[in-house]
Amino acid sequence: MQLVRQNDETAIKGALEGMRKGSPRARRGPAIRVVSAALVTAALATGCATGSDSDTVKPAPGQQALNAPPARALDSYATKLKAQQAHRIAAAKRWGLGKVPLAAPKPPAKKPVIKPRKGFEVDDQAALGLPPVFTTIPTKDRVVFLTIDDGAEKDPAFLKMMSDLRIPYTAFLTDAEVKPEYDYFKKAQSLGVTLNNHTLHHRYMPGLSYAQQKHEICGMQDVIAQKYGKRPTLFRPPFGNYNQDTLKAAKACGIKYAPIWNAEAFVDRMDYREWDRDIHPGDIILTHFRGRSDWKGTMPDMIRTFMKYVTDKGYAVARLEDYL
Repeated sequence: MQLVRQNDETAIKGALEGMRKGSPRARRGPAIRVVSAALVTAALATGCATGSDSDTVKPAPGQQALNAPPARALDSYATKLKAQQAHRIAAAKRWGLGKVPLAAPKPPAKKPVIKPRKGFEVDDQAALGLPPVFTTIPTKDRVVFLTIDDGAEKDPAFLKMMSDLRIPYTAFLTDAEVKPEYDYFKKAQSLGVTLNNHTLHHRYMPGLSYAQQKHEICGMQDVIAQKYGKRPTLFRPPFGNYNQDTLKAAKACGIKYAPIWNAEAFVDRMDYREWDRDIHPGDIILTHFRGRSDWKGTMPDMIRTFMKYVTDKGYAVARLEDYL
């Protein structure tokens, strides 16, 4: 191995001497090739050495070892992404969407702090630790959150559409509307939908006593636990109306958050809470389980209108619970 190194040094010296003595244009190319070849040979020889530590090439200070995943893993990941996009394209076409819905970003590792919207607090809100009422999640992500109330319409095509398109949404259920067909919402739950509390009978809560409000909220907690196996932590007051007793009763029933909404989706339009009549990052969107008897269209029609609107504005639909 020592002989190889000596020969390499001789070749390099000879090449450099030739570059000094000869014409730059005539000699430079061959000389460089000789030098390069010699350096490569030297590098290979050094790499084969098994002598002392002084023969081992060490990384520069601070340099980290390269731990890249195997090419096979990268290929598998790329194939998975390609398949997911192909599924989204096919589903959008199948359900009559002009554009493929945008994919939501990964849920935040650190959840945003949720506070009551300014002006939406009740007396002693903080001192009593009452569930916050809010209309928007504090986030810079270009996402909105779709929430659907009551449970009057039970359209199987809607469940299939939302599952195919992989559009997340959160349901707020009223027992009086859900009771005839509990299994419909069991199917929705099996598809990843979180079922939350919208009271037993959808009454105007500020017009009820504390005991009556607690019955409406805790009673619905019991129904959801019995029928669907889990007590919700989210509650939406009917019509978005509440008072201090509403939030005190909600807290007593195990509720942590009371989201309402910043915009509402219909089959043919959008309505807004804000003066600018627009949506914003983190807005909670309300719609209802409704059909032709209430709207000029079906729930799939409503979703087509809504998804065109949010996609054209560059927003994805994210899962509300991922931000809480």
